[in-house]
Amino acid sequence: MAYEPPTHAVERSLRATTGAKVVVGIDEVGRGAWAGPVTVCAAVTGLRRPPAGLTDSKLLSRAQRIALAPVLESWVTAHALGHASPEEIDTLGMTAALRLAATRALNGLTVRPDAVILDGKYDYLGAPWTVRTVIKGDQSCVAVAAASVIAKVRRDAIMAQLGAEHAAFCFGENAGYPSPVHRAALLELGPTPQHRLSWAYMDALPRWRHMKRVRVTSAADAPQTEGQLFAF
Repeated sequence: MAYEPPTHAVERSLRATTGAKVVVGIDEVGRGAWAGPVTVCAAVTGLRRPPAGLTDSKLLSRAQRIALAPVLESWVTAHALGHASPEEIDTLGMTAALRLAATRALNGLTVRPDAVILDGKYDYLGAPWTVRTVIKGDQSCVAVAAASVIAKVRRDAIMAQLGAEHAAFCFGENAGYPSPVHRAALLELGPTPQHRLSWAYMDALPRWRHMKRVRVTSAADAPQTEGQLFAF
């Protein structure tokens, strides 16, 4: 299935309506995983023509993403990554953890953005940033698409390293997301220090349910579905 390549249309609109000179695209990866950090990439691209093949990382094969990521890292004007750990996710909730990771990414940039293009419907970043949310921005916006590829490849590499420490869970293959091998390892071995212990999948682990962390869910977390209980 052919997809339209991303453009600078939203960035041009922000420049025209807000006077922004530096616009950054933000995307996250790992929101729906059971283990590992949530990772946010902030990418500034200007209005230059992007490398061939750029699109939402989910529409690319693993090999395509791995080949494209270093090209993008050299091509972008600036980029930075921010992470929120499983413990921070358990303590803060996903919405606040995303805000923390995004703030870390933005603060890591070598340039100060005037406006932010945020993938998705919900503005989890907020003040003091000027934010434009774009549904499927990782498909339509150049800067967000670049951020999505870089974030995915970098987080996959982190999970592969963690997989070496917890071989039974095969994090290098599933990146901390639910999979038959991951579920089987959880049932047999219980959660690792890389698991999010406040999530509902813990209710399906009778031997390890005592490890579940209880956190008061805020209204801001309501749209998220990461804690969904999956049948084992």
